[in-house]
Amino acid sequence: MAGLYDEAVAISAELTELRRSIHAEPEIGLDLPLTQAKVLGALDGLPLEITKGQSLTSVTAVLRGAKPGKTVLLRGDMDALPVTERTGLPYSSRINGAMHACGHDLHTAMLAGAAKLLSARQADLAGNVIFMFQPGEEGPGGGRIMVEEGVLEAAGERPVAAYALHVASSYLPPGLLASRPGTIMAAADQLHVSVHGRGGHGSQPHRAQDPVPIACEIVLALQTMVTRQFDVFDPVVVTVGTIHAGTADNVIPDDAHFVATVRSFSPEARATVQKAGPKLAREIASAHNLRATANFVDGYPVTVNDAAEMAFAEQTVAAALGDGRYVTAPDPMTGSEDFSYVLQEIPGAFLMLGACPADVDPATAPFNHSAEAAFDDAVLPDGTAVYVELALRRLAAANEN
Repeated sequence: MAGLYDEAVAISAELTELRRSIHAEPEIGLDLPLTQAKVLGALDGLPLEITKGQSLTSVTAVLRGAKPGKTVLLRGDMDALPVTERTGLPYSSRINGAMHACGHDLHTAMLAGAAKLLSARQADLAGNVIFMFQPGEEGPGGGRIMVEEGVLEAAGERPVAAYALHVASSYLPPGLLASRPGTIMAAADQLHVSVHGRGGHGSQPHRAQDPVPIACEIVLALQTMVTRQFDVFDPVVVTVGTIHAGTADNVIPDDAHFVATVRSFSPEARATVQKAGPKLAREIASAHNLRATANFVDGYPVTVNDAAEMAFAEQTVAAALGDGRYVTAPDPMTGSEDFSYVLQEIPGAFLMLGACPADVDPATAPFNHSAEAAFDDAVLPDGTAVYVELALRRLAAANEN
């Protein structure tokens, strides 16, 4: 039988067709009926136990090997972004205001390819594979919902390991994988602050309680807080993205409001900043005889790779694709991922796969989420082979133990 990579190459045309079909009709959020139908069509005829989500259009497919063994989970996300595409590709989005600008269409195609190749090995497979086709990674938290709806128990017992791949349209050369043990992606939360004062005439601020300078003071104090209360080697990033107050230049408003994104790289730093940020806002306002309401809105947790599973994944990439196809990332990425909900429950690894077009410099190519982000279909066999090799080798290792 041909090697796994050769088998993945042999089905690359159908993987490309699936990917481009999904790319042309992107869907956003938790409700992806067209994408779900395409995934179900790609899985049709395979020996899989398929269930659909209750509150989202997810697809969970379980492959039960002919021999007893443990379970491994492989995940691919399916949703697009609210971006109007400007790549000019012949299979560009036909949906105005929606685009697969983060490469989830490639993830879906690669996972469908892995399901096909692993299904062909069912007779020799000792154990089970859960294929997790997930909507709503870009904000709504479809991973959390799928965990709540039982994806981890879909095979009857929880997986011993879980893996996910994510393509990058720049930063990495095509076909090169990168990750690291420990934190690989940041937590992403929101801090909402409202400073409550008393409005009045702009020419007589002493007769009012002006919330605007107090809100500005809090914004600056948050920047000092993250440099003085947090370890430089376990950092926190606070960026105020919106600030609103007032209706006219000569009117002191009653309230000023801002929202910040808060990124942290460890559960400990995240817990600390969730308390320290609101406390700082409230006490600065109080020092000026004003009142502030401040609260955190939880986003995605820190995405943490299990050290042993990451070492295993690195070895597996070499087995699937050959030497020189994996590099250890020196630092975590500041983006966030809802595969974090799976990794909170199951040891596993999250890996980045370079998908920059071969004729473009990765250092200057548009990055994920750009309206001009382009991904090379040539990496579809790479991701498919890595998915399959991860499942086969991890099940074999689990059964040896």
